[in-house]
Amino acid sequence: MRIIRIGKKDLDSKVIGLRSKESEKDLKLRDSVNKIVDDVKRNGDRALFKYTEKFDEFVLSEKNVKVSRDEVERAKRAVSKEIRSYLRIAAKRIREYQKNRLPHGKTYTDSLGNRLGWVVRPVERVGIYIPGGKASYPSTVLMTAIPARVAGVEHVSIVTPCPKGEINPEVLFAASIAGVDSIYKVGGAQAIAALAYGTESIPKVDKVVGPGNIYVTIAKKLVFGDVDIDMVAGPSEVLIISDGSLPAEWVAADLLAQAEHDELAVPILVTNSIRFANEVDRQLSVSLKTLTRKVIAKKAIDRQGRIFVVESLQDAARVANVIAPEHLELCVRRPRSILKMIKNAGAIFLGNISTEAFGDYVAGPSHVLPTGGAARFSSPLSVYDFLKMPSLISISKKGFNKLCDPVMGLAESEGLEAHAISVKVRCTL
Repeated sequence: MRIIRIGKKDLDSKVIGLRSKESEKDLKLRDSVNKIVDDVKRNGDRALFKYTEKFDEFVLSEKNVKVSRDEVERAKRAVSKEIRSYLRIAAKRIREYQKNRLPHGKTYTDSLGNRLGWVVRPVERVGIYIPGGKASYPSTVLMTAIPARVAGVEHVSIVTPCPKGEINPEVLFAASIAGVDSIYKVGGAQAIAALAYGTESIPKVDKVVGPGNIYVTIAKKLVFGDVDIDMVAGPSEVLIISDGSLPAEWVAADLLAQAEHDELAVPILVTNSIRFANEVDRQLSVSLKTLTRKVIAKKAIDRQGRIFVVESLQDAARVANVIAPEHLELCVRRPRSILKMIKNAGAIFLGNISTEAFGDYVAGPSHVLPTGGAARFSSPLSVYDFLKMPSLISISKKGFNKLCDPVMGLAESEGLEAHAISVKVRCTL
């Protein structure tokens, strides 16, 4: 893993150049993804089934595109008792966390007697993309569907790729305990288009959420505006700040936990100890050999992996704020002292035993998090993503009389005569 020493003066310049430029790759793929999205938009099921057969080697029809109740029941029986128990534990904790985040409407009366406020209303129909292929993600089902259900979404659909017609039974079991209404055996850009525009078999939704590969990501960008999306998700990231107060083996394990996700994953350690940096680097080489997914993890470590050696933990926090990582582990003696300096992160893990894997499965907050620096301006998926908060405005007679002149004056200053007239005609009341 590449070890880079950085001082206060060159910190920003050395860190900012870390990220690979995905934009060029996006541009090359955008046209082909756009053709798929447009084809499904125009031709519905015919196009959807065509692309599924091409990419997943699976013949779909209106009869088998939707997972049946029998398939769900068989899946339940195929999942081990132990995994069923673990998924229920995770579901309970996620549900409890999201319930605690639920916002409430409010109204108040201002000094002129006007009643102002807001109400909270759920999105009606949500479609969730669950990745498949290199790994299956029943945990993502829970992390996305449960917040939607807690928010009060009326109908929750899932789309997931099924290579050669096979669907992971744990994904189906997770969907059943999360309260998912419909599950469809489609993936890729074509699945996003089907959710956004509807086909004969898949109803249109109001919002599309969930992570996916580059094709899914581009498709979400393309349909945004016709439907809402949660975020544009990129490769998984972890940034660990460590003062060397924990074993190097622990830090290496946490870096590899992200690296095994994908060849494009971004594992980073920031430390104020060159000795510890070298220890972790040596341990990575040892631990990597034992991994089942060592080929994937090694590519991520070699391509995007970095160990930054800084002068102080304050500089380490500065590095974290520049990168704005998806996952940030504060593996230091006094993590809350560093927390005060952190401005940008998707999820923050405090202390040496708060490894990021807890956030992936059972801690409670959703593991669908902003990536690629988006933590500078966005938040993890939560009930808020499935809620709307319309404003309430009830103008009193006193408020009307006091505010009508400012309204008319401002409208006229903007050249919007009809706005001013709409107030003026009421002045006789």
